[in-house]
Amino acid sequence: MIGSPRQTSVEDSDALPLRSVAIVGGTGKLGAALARRLARAGVSVSIGSRDAGRARSTAAQLSASTGRNVGSGTNVDVASGADMVILTVPYDCHLQALGEIRTVVAGKIVLDTSVPLVPPKVTRVQLPPEGCAAVAAQRFLGSNTTVVSAFHHVAAHKLAADGPIDCDVLVFGDQKQARETVAKIVAACGLRALHGGVLGNSAAAEALTSVLIFLNQTYSIDGAGIRITGTLNTEPRECKTAS
Repeated sequence: MIGSPRQTSVEDSDALPLRSVAIVGGTGKLGAALARRLARAGVSVSIGSRDAGRARSTAAQLSASTGRNVGSGTNVDVASGADMVILTVPYDCHLQALGEIRTVVAGKIVLDTSVPLVPPKVTRVQLPPEGCAAVAAQRFLGSNTTVVSAFHHVAAHKLAADGPIDCDVLVFGDQKQARETVAKIVAACGLRALHGGVLGNSAAAEALTSVLIFLNQTYSIDGAGIRITGTLNTEPRECKTAS
């Protein structure tokens, strides 16, 4: 599937086969921005944090701004009750957050947005020994959980604002159906999703984020993204080596 850049809603036919989405680390800029877009699309979304009070405050603000009820709780609480979990924590909290939810995400998709940025040299590519953050997450969570990665190149402040975003979202995962599900999440946020292949390919997207940050700083760009050019078949043929 290739997601449309038009924001879809859960009322659209086959728009989103999920009842609920939890955002771990949802009080941060990216997490709150994704929660806002998903809530506006009619998705049942909950904000998680290590601090339940902070999650409750952020959820109340989002509920007021979207006119939708946004749930809240600790990371473990919201992850336990959701069909899908979106991980939006800073990279230095990556393993800690995975450790919190590890026992409650079996049988679920965990959408990992993590990028291995290592301050202060965030414009330098510094991938982990596993090859990328997404593969590290999959190995840590184990085979009973399906990790998919996406949203590496979308500026949080653009997601937090209304209106279209001139950016594509590459989706990586070892299971095509899981990528399809995440592509629908991307479409619900108003962006076009493109299959990027197996989870290990996430290394390319994670590395490119540091390059984009460098471009932002060098050319004073307000949140550089990526756009795939050319005419795309709306029903892409799966590459034999992709999964």
